[in-house]
Amino acid sequence: MDEIDPLRGETTGQRSAALTRGALSAFGNLLFPPVCAACGRTTGTHRALCVACWSDIRFIERPYCAVLGTPFSHDLGPDILSAAAIANPPDFDRLRSAAYYTGTVRNLVHALKYRDNTHLAVMMAEWMRRADDGMIARADGIAAVPLHATRLMSRRFNQSAELARNLARLTDKPFLPGLVRRTRRTSRQVGLTRTAREDNVRGAFALAPDSEDMVFGKSILIIDDVYTTGATVSAVARVLKRKGAAEINVLTFARVLDETI
Repeated sequence: MDEIDPLRGETTGQRSAALTRGALSAFGNLLFPPVCAACGRTTGTHRALCVACWSDIRFIERPYCAVLGTPFSHDLGPDILSAAAIANPPDFDRLRSAAYYTGTVRNLVHALKYRDNTHLAVMMAEWMRRADDGMIARADGIAAVPLHATRLMSRRFNQSAELARNLARLTDKPFLPGLVRRTRRTSRQVGLTRTAREDNVRGAFALAPDSEDMVFGKSILIIDDVYTTGATVSAVARVLKRKGAAEINVLTFARVLDETI
């Protein structure tokens, strides 16, 4: 029978197991030293950022546009809309993003998307959860912007789906994989103008067969890695709205922004 260590308040078996875990962790760190997730510098723990990279991040915080989440340079009061939201109301209801797409944040996106570092999706989803502004609580389900089947085969995973899956796990919300399908392979959006981006994804998405009941009258949260002009998430939102969704909100890890308004 295990004895109780009066100083530690644990049995000898528990103490032995803890020591074993510590030894395995130390051995693992020798084989795979913890490094900064963004730049590769040595850190004290895994899935962490060094001080320099952490200091480089610009989180998107209030005050911002009630619809587009675009930061304001000063507080204009609650529920204020930006000029862009008034002049061109989006196809979705609200947009929020965790951070500016610069420096460290760009490195994290590229590490997830192009270097198969899917473990980063856990940390990135946690940042998104903190930036959601109540949209997750309202959501009946969480869906990701889909990749075309041929691109998914070549890349092996969908970075937006990884973020959506981890966010659903963190928040106990239903993850809706495959809710929307990309019906044709589009050109890469990088480098295209706003109009070209809209033309590129027009008619490129469709609701999965027999999925109407998952959408009609529901609040759906769309997840993507980066918001640039909104062409892609708008195309997805239009499909869901046409199928009777009551509310479509968008949450991304990063957002391309020049300056605050």
